[in-house]
Order: sequence, then structure tokens, then C-alpha cells
Amino acid sequence: MQTAENWLEFCAAEMDRAGLFFGHGTDNAHDEAAWMLLHVLGKPTDGSFQQWDVALTEDQQEALRTLLARRINERCPLAYLTGEARFCGLDFDVSPQVLIPRSPLAELIVEKFSPWLDLHEGARVLDMCTGGGCIAIAIAVYIPECTVDAVDISAEALSIAAQNIERHAVNDRVRLIRSDLFSALDKAAYDLIVSNPPYVSADVFEKLPAEYRAEPSLGLVSGEDGLDIVLKILDAAPGYLKQRGILVVEVGESAETLQEILPRVPFFWLDFDAGGDGIFMLEYDQLIACREDVRAILEQRKNV
Repeated sequence: MQTAENWLEFCAAEMDRAGLFFGHGTDNAHDEAAWMLLHVLGKPTDGSFQQWDVALTEDQQEALRTLLARRINERCPLAYLTGEARFCGLDFDVSPQVLIPRSPLAELIVEKFSPWLDLHEGARVLDMCTGGGCIAIAIAVYIPECTVDAVDISAEALSIAAQNIERHAVNDRVRLIRSDLFSALDKAAYDLIVSNPPYVSADVFEKLPAEYRAEPSLGLVSGEDGLDIVLKILDAAPGYLKQRGILVVEVGESAETLQEILPRVPFFWLDFDAGGDGIFMLEYDQLIACREDVRAILEQRKNV
């Protein structure tokens, strides 16, 4: 067993046998094994590598065995073990202090949020709950006409985001702001507010596979039904949007609950060619119109 192809099949079989969960960049053992192998070989994970008949050196074989053993024994996402993840066709630094990027929002970014918005020269974007900065940085790379404010409450997450800003040389167009949601922001007019906030309930988090529970709960859990932070964003967002601006928020499996508690809000649920769901869009006027309903729900939660 010397070639990369041999090792690929071996690693995939071992991970399948161990019953690992895949969902942090791959959805199956074969693709994860390829990612693991490419990391050891020092090759890009963009699909360009074709030399699967190459022989691994003894050092490479040892490194691969170590990585495979850790992935199986620790049930830790591979991205944390390698320190890198891929999102929107770009490579990012990650650590256990930030979520591993995997949002369907990548498709919107590549399409420059068309046809919903024309992010022209001078357009301003707010990425709320930025984590490691992947969404904000991808927006700056794919839509160089705009500037992005990237906000998070976690100093550790913002430290990783700063590394990624340097990595992609977008220092002049992405600004990091430490804030509890909008609290540290000046009133500003954004053309777009985008957010992948925590939206998992505490009960659901406890039942997730070990690979998901390895991620920071601060970035995943938001109250009993997962919607505490989403509701605060819905309430505050109009004060930071231009009158023709839009809000785009990922709520994942909490989408059904959100619609149930706010039945009069005209959430527009986006479809994705590459798969994924649970992302809504609302325009400024719609947010203003539904503010009373959102605040009523927030008030109810204060009294519970």
C-alpha cells in the first residue's frame, strides 16, 4: 500500500468502519479521505490534483496514519485537525474557537446577491456574527466594489478572522468590530446585512453528533428554540439598512419554528442549486412592517 490511491481507499474504509459523521466540508468518507491525503501531500483541495499514483514517503505515511487516528479517536472535524477549511472556493484558517464554514450562502456570494441587489461601487455590507470571517471575506473577494463590516462578540473568533483577512489581502475592505450584535455599532446605512447566527436549540445541540459538539456552542446555540438571536437581528436590522436594503439570514432547521411564531412575516425562502435551505430574505419595508410582531414575541420571552 504505497500510492495515494491505495491510501485514499484505506482511509475511507477505516472512517466508514468507525462510523464517523461527515458534515464539515464533505458528506462522505471518500471525499474526506481525499481531503486528508491532500493535506498530508501539501496539495490544493480545489480538485486540480490528479497524480493519485504517486507514492507516499515514509514521513507522509506516518503523518497520514496520525491524522486518521485522531479523526477516528477524537471524533473531531478534520478542519480543526488540519487548521484549514474551504468555503466559496477559498481557503481559510479555522480553529476550535470558530465554526467551520459550510453555509449555502456561498452560492449567493458567488452570484453577487443577484438579482436581489446591485452591490455597486461604494456599497456597504454588514456580516453579523462573522466568526472566522469567511462570509465577510468571501464577499470582499467576489464583490470588490463593496466594503464589509464584520461583527462578532467573540475576541477569539475575531482573532482568527484577522488572520484570514491578512491571508486574502482584504484589509482595506473588511473591518472587524467586536460587538454584542448591534450594540457597538453606530447607526449606519448598509445595502446588505447578512448573517449566519447561532440558531440551534440547547436540546438539539446535546443530541448532535460529536463532530458538531466539537464546535463552539457560542456559535451554534441560541435559547430554548434556537431563535433568541435571530429575533434580535430582525428587530434591530431596519435601523442599520438603507431603505432599499435587504436582510439575509440563515436559520437552518429553525425555519419552521420561526414561521410558526411569526406567521404574518413574509419570509422569502431562498432556493440553492447546490443544495441547502433555511435562509430567508426580507426587504427594509417588510422589516419595518413586521417590527411590532417581532417586538411582541421578544416581550413575551422576557416575561417567561
